[in-house]
Amino acid sequence: MARIIEKTNLNDSTIKFVVNSPDIAKRAKPGQFIILRIDEKGERVPFTISETDDENVTIIVQIVGGTTIRMNELKAGDGFLDFVGPLGQPTELDKYKGKNVCVIGGGLGTAIAYPQAKYLHKIGAHTDVIMGFKNKDIIILEDELKESSDNLYITTDDGSYGKQGFVTEVLKENIENGKKYDLVLAIGPMIMMKNTALVTKEYDIPTIVSLNSIMVDGTGMCGCCRVTVGGEMKFACVDGPDFDAFEVDFDEAMNRGRNYQQEEREHICRLTGDIRNGKI
Repeated sequence: MARIIEKTNLNDSTIKFVVNSPDIAKRAKPGQFIILRIDEKGERVPFTISETDDENVTIIVQIVGGTTIRMNELKAGDGFLDFVGPLGQPTELDKYKGKNVCVIGGGLGTAIAYPQAKYLHKIGAHTDVIMGFKNKDIIILEDELKESSDNLYITTDDGSYGKQGFVTEVLKENIENGKKYDLVLAIGPMIMMKNTALVTKEYDIPTIVSLNSIMVDGTGMCGCCRVTVGGEMKFACVDGPDFDAFEVDFDEAMNRGRNYQQEEREHICRLTGDIRNGKI
């Protein structure tokens, strides 16, 4: 059993777990993920690794469903029956040593952008980070990303913190003001990654996106993370989760994500009794 060393509620819907798992901690690289199971009756759920040290693995979790609701009830000293990894293909970052890189994180995607930015900064890449959130109440990892970047930009949709607007606006502003990026790496909502790619394609800047948000099974068996990349069918959990942004069919991926919108709106949660009331 993998023991929880530390549990921290970052905000009302986001939790950070530090889990003792030396074998995974020693081998994990930015971009990879783990699969955990709380107990014998629990579902298997993938979570991207946010940080590691010599002994421990950090994951950041958003409370959105049955397993994450149960995870929120756990405390330091409890554990996960299964904690397996590292899985997925690591992000290829070493070749950007000494280069100019922009890492973009949208919402919870910031937790995944963090290890990428930290590694790039460590190897000597000039690293700009742009974080985007709906409002100031859900901002995470600001201090950590300040230490792991040369410049940190924060946007909020409502203007309650940082610059009002979207991450793509800051990205375009930086480019037009003379920033010359060798790579842009974007992680967050599908529409944000699509719009980032539209901006960078205009300036011919290589762009990588992470599609971890569509993973379910984590082994390629369920097929839920199928995505068309360069005209070929890929699986985010096995072939990715990182892909060339210019080759990803974002429209297809977003349409697939809307398949059960009506059911999601009408669903009554059997754990909490809550109804989404038309919100998804």
